[in-house]
Amino acid sequence: MRDRPSADIWRRTRPRRRGLVIVVLLIMAIGSVFAVDAIRRHIEGEADLVGDRTFYRIPDPLPEGEPGEIVRLEEIDSAPLGSTAWRVIYHTRDLAGSDVAASAVVVVPDIPAPARGRAVIAWGHPTTGAATQCAPSLDVDPFQFIEGLHEFLLEGYAVVAADYPGLGMAGASSYLLGVPESNSVLDAVRAAHDIDAAKIGTDVILWGHSQGGQAVLFAAERADGYAPELTLRGVAVAAPAADLTELMSDDIVNVSGVTIASYAIPAYEAAYAERYGTAELTAILTPSGAAATPKMADMCLLSQNKEIHAIADPLIGHYLTSDPATTEPWKTLLEENSAGSSPIRVPVFVGQGLADELVKPAATEDYVTLLCRQDTRVSFHRYPSVNHGLAAYAALPDMLGWLAAVSAGEAPPSTCR
Repeated sequence: MRDRPSADIWRRTRPRRRGLVIVVLLIMAIGSVFAVDAIRRHIEGEADLVGDRTFYRIPDPLPEGEPGEIVRLEEIDSAPLGSTAWRVIYHTRDLAGSDVAASAVVVVPDIPAPARGRAVIAWGHPTTGAATQCAPSLDVDPFQFIEGLHEFLLEGYAVVAADYPGLGMAGASSYLLGVPESNSVLDAVRAAHDIDAAKIGTDVILWGHSQGGQAVLFAAERADGYAPELTLRGVAVAAPAADLTELMSDDIVNVSGVTIASYAIPAYEAAYAERYGTAELTAILTPSGAAATPKMADMCLLSQNKEIHAIADPLIGHYLTSDPATTEPWKTLLEENSAGSSPIRVPVFVGQGLADELVKPAATEDYVTLLCRQDTRVSFHRYPSVNHGLAAYAALPDMLGWLAAVSAGEAPPSTCR
């Protein structure tokens, strides 16, 4: 009698086991495909970099061009499986309104575009550094840090990822300077629109992490005036560097704050020297901080982290003479480059990890409160145990649901009461 139940159980479970085996084999096959694709992209990416050295060298002085006008374009052989991608150099504007060149990556899925053209996800990347060589587009795999890229391509979106001025293209750094960063994000979309094969429309959704959060929030505030031909549908951010005064006060007591300041101070010095004078701007540095800043500012965060720590760790507590958030002219400059000076009239998604020690949860809570006071429709999501580096990935499932709603012209739920 005991054999029958065993046989029955075997007959009931065998199809499940067979199904499980099939699923496992499919996962292995898919994993193998992505592994092979990753190897292919690495090999082809190395080959791309050989040509990039000449691609990024443009005439000096730069021939005049309108914002978003393409200077140079090349297809990227190492595009992700099922997509086509390009590197593009284009015209944008710096803080003073001068014409400068910037670089970006454009990726589109290999599926037919809708009649109205593809909607665009304009990506704002987190801090990679402030020196020219730290541009994401110069990486062997220029796609690996675009958080959500594969999901967006599967949904049919085009993805446009700006480097920001001073990254990729030689020139003054725009690190944490809201206007030139946001100009480059919007002008990258304009440039992508002029790539005939990309078949891009006018609908745009902005998506950024950390420094990129600041860039896309500024772009959302300024889009109507700067790029009125684009139709902004929404802006999504993860752990955004929205309030620079809080960011600096929170972080200057640790290695992250020293690193951020070492990137920001030279950028602000170049941008505001005419307004304040170099001596007044650099007076906030201690002698040891002044000596170390050029070295740190020339290092890339992801590839030279060990070297940065070796310089920055001994400077903790000895890098600045005072808190820039309370010391002029830095207080004014940080406020000018903080998001929130103009209301955002499209839906906003905000994701924040509660274990974030760089962009503190309280700072993001304060920014969301400001958005609510400005009558912005905000979808705010908190993620327990998530740190700064994983904030965008943690937010992605919720962001994709929000994205579907705003792309369809629907009003997503709002946190504001």
